Amino acid sequence: MSAPAVRERRSLAAPLGAAVVLAAAVAFVILVAGGGAPQEPIPGLPDPGRLTGWGLPALRLVSDGLAIAVVAGLLVAPLTMRRPENELGGTALRALLPVRWLAAGWCLVALVQVVLTYSDQFAVPVGDIRWRELRGFATGVDQPRALLAQAALLAVVAIAARWVLTARGVLVLLGLALVAVVPPILTGHASSAGNHDTAIVAMVVHVVTAVVWIAGVLALWWHLALATKVRDRALHRFSALAGWCLGLTAVSGVVSAWVRLERPADLLSAYGAGVLVKTAVIVVVGLIGLTLRRRVITGEAPDWVVLLRLTGLELLVMAVAVGAGVGLSRTPPPAPENLYTSLAEGLLGGPLPPAPTFGRLLWSFTPSGLGFLVVGLGAAAYLAGIVALRRRGDHWSLGRTITWFAGLAVVGYATFGGLGTYSGVMFSAHMAAHMALSMVAPILLVSGRPLQLALRALPGSDVPGGTGPRQLLAAALDSRLAHLVLHPVTAALLLVGSLYVVYFSSLFDVLMRNHLGHLAMELHFLAAGLVFFEVLIGDRPGGGTSYVGRLMLLLVTMPFHAFFSISVMGSERIIGGEYFRLIDAHYVPSLLDDQHLAGAMNWALGEIPMVMVIVVLVIQWWRDDEREAKRRDRAADRDGDAELAAYNEMLKRAAKG
Repeated sequence: MSAPAVRERRSLAAPLGAAVVLAAAVAFVILVAGGGAPQEPIPGLPDPGRLTGWGLPALRLVSDGLAIAVVAGLLVAPLTMRRPENELGGTALRALLPVRWLAAGWCLVALVQVVLTYSDQFAVPVGDIRWRELRGFATGVDQPRALLAQAALLAVVAIAARWVLTARGVLVLLGLALVAVVPPILTGHASSAGNHDTAIVAMVVHVVTAVVWIAGVLALWWHLALATKVRDRALHRFSALAGWCLGLTAVSGVVSAWVRLERPADLLSAYGAGVLVKTAVIVVVGLIGLTLRRRVITGEAPDWVVLLRLTGLELLVMAVAVGAGVGLSRTPPPAPENLYTSLAEGLLGGPLPPAPTFGRLLWSFTPSGLGFLVVGLGAAAYLAGIVALRRRGDHWSLGRTITWFAGLAVVGYATFGGLGTYSGVMFSAHMAAHMALSMVAPILLVSGRPLQLALRALPGSDVPGGTGPRQLLAAALDSRLAHLVLHPVTAALLLVGSLYVVYFSSLFDVLMRNHLGHLAMELHFLAAGLVFFEVLIGDRPGGGTSYVGRLMLLLVTMPFHAFFSISVMGSERIIGGEYFRLIDAHYVPSLLDDQHLAGAMNWALGEIPMVMVIVVLVIQWWRDDEREAKRRDRAADRDGDAELAAYNEMLKRAAKG
């Protein structure tokens, strides 16, 4: 190993050790101040003991540290790789070697957390736990099942890391590692707060982006003592990644705090103080990152010593955020959790909305994590693409921009707007929201040509002959999986076939009674609509379905959609009856009448988008024919009607023969 590399490795020990100590200290302070630390046992009451009380936050801190280390090891290769299919070597291979042991340790920590979670929830000291009871708890309760799912994913990462030899394989492992971060989040504070799906989505985005952000700093350290060109390439790529992580972490943190803090005065509580600490951390780290980004953009990339100091300071500040997160995970928020006065409020994650009126259907607002994520991220990414084009002097159609944002507005109305407010209470409102998400919004979104914008705005490779974001997207659109998903038959089955599966089985009741199930159903509606209308009116590269084939697909699909609506109208079985009876909305006197109304709306209004698409297809077909005719005219002018002359000559030969 070279002398600079040795000096680099030694220089890393100090900030890493300081970061670990700082994170533990911040977690300890917040636990003690906020009441999350173990308390003196009350005589006569069961107590899990101090081992459990301190062990759970300690394991949470260790788990977070191992997650960051695993993701960091897997980020080293993407920061400098030329092509995904290239074999690993040098720095990337050395960074991958410890990943399997780190992932195995993370897996073991998850399993130990199952034991301590049982001890904590049932107030049983660790030494008194019985295996049979622990096994039933681990397989029958959401929180330990989430930890077991995490452990299973990490076992796959640990085993697969031994055999990965290419950058593409590292990217797959990176995806699995980030997925492994998610399961425990689904059963923590977020799952017990009001506005269930908003709290969960915000926390998932917050934690995942924070892990990527901090891990990116560690991954960058692997390149500090390398050649200047390689180090600058890693710094440039990390700068772009850190910018998005900063924005997503900040916004999701604000939304997460908003869900848990009922009023500004709650900021004076211990939980609120922890939130303020994390907010200050994001501001400081953002300023440090902005300094680095400016140097990268202006070409003034600092040498490795200066870079180490800046990123070391960044890591220390991030350690405060990690410690605060661990402390807050055991600190009760000031907003009450699950203190609902009725079963309906528990299912809805909030109070039952008042009786619907035209104004309430138009202007009501109910937070929705999925809606916030799709609208916020969709708007930010689209605007970033337009800005990137304008910086190059390129133009983007105003009409496409308007249709894209109109589609996002429809998504917002169907998720957190007036329609979304009543979609969990009335089946008719639910079906209207379903139609808006699966048919109206996708037509507008696809018409905004987001794929074309992405292919034009995303940067290409930053090395000769390499693979950049634009090439990765183009390869993904041309992959076997994309061709399978975007096949006309698959698209029709996803859009229409799933209607019969969801609504004419018990699946709808199951999904509606679980806030994650409701979120997954909305996501499926939107994704199925995007796939279907991308096949019909999209312009993705390699979309080889002819206009005749598209029209046939539409004409074949429409009767099945209409038959579904008629079946809903004529059914005497109440779809989702168990769920809606539990909701017991007083302004829905007859569930069957509301269902018949839903079927009528779906039939009457559902065919309008289909007719709109037929009109769009005909116009696109006519324009393509017109462009093709002009192309042939230009070709004929260049070659003196050689094609026509050859055609006439062929006819003459056929007549003579």
